[in-house]
Amino acid sequence: MDEGGQVRHTGGASAYNQSRVGGTSIHITALDGITNVNSLFTLAVFLGLAWNPYDPTDGGVSVGDCAAGPHILENLVSFHVFSFASFLFSSLVALCLKQAIRLVPPPSRPLTDHVNRALLRAGIIASAIGSVLGCGFLMMALVNVVQIKLGRLGCASAATIGAIIPLVTLIPIAMLIYIGVIFYAFTS
Repeated sequence: MDEGGQVRHTGGASAYNQSRVGGTSIHITALDGITNVNSLFTLAVFLGLAWNPYDPTDGGVSVGDCAAGPHILENLVSFHVFSFASFLFSSLVALCLKQAIRLVPPPSRPLTDHVNRALLRAGIIASAIGSVLGCGFLMMALVNVVQIKLGRLGCASAATIGAIIPLVTLIPIAMLIYIGVIFYAFTS
């Protein structure tokens, strides 16, 4: 109440709209993160596809039982292509969601009247799944690169195992953290 006995408007509806807009800004930030990470990884995939594993001056193991066979080389290219497709899918879904959110007119009613939250959440989950799959495929491609450069995993060379262990431990841990952050954005 003010001095004249009138009830002042405290902005309850405005605070509600701001909290809903804040929730959407979390979604936009999460989508920005997805597209930024996907861009970096897509560059890595392109560099991997440009590399010629048959180059004799490249220093890979080329003779003996530990040399990578054609199956490992095929897997290398396949995993790069799967990774690229996953990152591209994820980025396109994230960019579409960002555009859909930004095209919504300024809310005169609660934001939930303008943005289909279920569709937004489904899109974020689809985009995150694409990113996680892309990371998994990229990790498998890197395991194949290590096998080409240092020898097959079946030979149990210390260098090969020493290079692969960080890949198969740190990347899944990072993906779990990433999934946790996306889950937070999903539940906001």
